[in-house]
Amino acid sequence: MNEKELKKVIGQIKPLDPVFFKKAQTRLDDLTKPKGSLGRLEEIAARVVAITEELRPRAARKRIYVFAGDHGVEKEGVSCYPREVTAQMVFNFLQGGAGINVLARQAGAEVSVVDMGVDHDFRGISGLLDRKIARGTGNLARGPAMSRKQAVQSLAVGIELARAARREGVNLLGCGEMGIANTTPSSAITAVMTSESLEKITGKGTGIDPERWRKKVQIIRQAIRKNHPDRKDPVDVLAKVGGFEIGGIAGLILGAASLRIPVVIDGFISGAGALIAAGLSPRVGEYLFASHLSVEPGHRAILKALRQKPLMELDLRLGEGTGAALGMGLVEAAVRVLNEMAAFSEAKVSRENSNQ
Repeated sequence: MNEKELKKVIGQIKPLDPVFFKKAQTRLDDLTKPKGSLGRLEEIAARVVAITEELRPRAARKRIYVFAGDHGVEKEGVSCYPREVTAQMVFNFLQGGAGINVLARQAGAEVSVVDMGVDHDFRGISGLLDRKIARGTGNLARGPAMSRKQAVQSLAVGIELARAARREGVNLLGCGEMGIANTTPSSAITAVMTSESLEKITGKGTGIDPERWRKKVQIIRQAIRKNHPDRKDPVDVLAKVGGFEIGGIAGLILGAASLRIPVVIDGFISGAGALIAAGLSPRVGEYLFASHLSVEPGHRAILKALRQKPLMELDLRLGEGTGAALGMGLVEAAVRVLNEMAAFSEAKVSRENSNQ
């Protein structure tokens, strides 16, 4: 995929039609309950109707893509963990032993693990989607994280996976990630795309101490000054201070929106991917559900920029797509209410007395 083809995908993302919101609300108001009594579940159900343009949408087949990649900036000591942990966790995902596997099983969601750029040779490993662009990004503190061509390639992977999901009958998507040191590029993206101060949006990631946190802020500031990412050109931002897995997430969101598939995003790193996608097409926010508010301070700035209200606040900060798995359960619950709850006429239940 080249940039011309990327623009074509972006051009296929349409604003949601208010007619479908009205039709959904009419159905919701006719269900055996006081109007509006299911709160945000009703709002979610109506938006799924508008996204899919189906009055009885489905959310039965759910898939979470976990994008994995390593980062050259890990060499700067911005994480408590070495980069080897990325590959080790990929094996854990494939064996079904990670947090995302547990919560996805609870939600009835499939987990697909995507190697976007892990510094490990996975040849011969079954169950892993091999989309490796390189064995880790460049060190963004010393130069661009990747070339512009690689940035477009990472977006193309996500778009391709959204298309594959559509062909395979998936009707609700989630995204997650794995990559040691990836809160550093996510903080850089957030700072550039929201114009918030680095001190305000940079968190402690895997639990770094105050001294390492100050170094992390310094490294991100150095990366932005050295690379001059252009906020008006999100592909440039991704290339200069991003990550392959972040690009994959952004591409998945763009591809899903172009195909009218709702997407439940996870936390801070997924949010950084959503910022890139929204920079390329502001309309994608209508197709997203923010599963939760992460403990990472930059996530609040991301959700504000995306105009998203989180479905939950559980003090999560694991990543992997764990929040998305939990959020998918709420989206499915909303859809099931719409589809399965009886209307007043069907249940022979009296409506509210409008004369009182």
